Amino acid sequence: MNASKRYQIFSRLRDDNPQPETELHYSTTFELLIAVLLSAQSTDKGVNKATDIMFPVANTPEAILALGLDGLKKYIKTIGLYNSKAENIMKTCQLLIELHGSEVPDDQQALEALPGVGRKTANVVRNTAFGHPVMAVDTHIFRVSNRTKIAPGKNVLEVEKKLLKFIPDEFMVNAHHWLILLGRYTCVARKPRCGSCLIEDLCEFRQKTSD
Repeated sequence: MNASKRYQIFSRLRDDNPQPETELHYSTTFELLIAVLLSAQSTDKGVNKATDIMFPVANTPEAILALGLDGLKKYIKTIGLYNSKAENIMKTCQLLIELHGSEVPDDQQALEALPGVGRKTANVVRNTAFGHPVMAVDTHIFRVSNRTKIAPGKNVLEVEKKLLKFIPDEFMVNAHHWLILLGRYTCVARKPRCGSCLIEDLCEFRQKTSD
């Protein structure tokens, strides 16, 4: 995979979807943080079903703390790992109030210091809410990067570093969303839909399908 191919790949992705957005429902940075925290090992659709009901009732650190742990669990009990996520959300809300004036910080270390917020979640928030050219590598992006050879790597951090190095600057802010959507709907895990992929001729995956 050379620089010319990568440029063509992201040019096509941009032409097809000039302003990509996360599929998580949110209206504030705090809502985004909570939605991303809930989305770990869960689908965006499943998270949206829960937060569409919860956010109109509680969408600030103070309001979620007022629900209490059991009250929060009632809203998110359909989401995987909801018990541990609920505990982390309560602790995160408390820290946001105590340390950040109830605002979500625009700082990698401060975000990662919040319970349940790892590197990927922090990168998603900084990219989506604050527009930073950072790369959050989830399972979709990891798969797409390796399969297409855009940025092959043995682990998430290696892929992240290569994507930051290889993706042209003009595409970086939106690259996260383009790659997730490509992996979610076209370059799927079990049988990629190569025949309907807009970058099929540029991709270096050898076992292409006709779908």
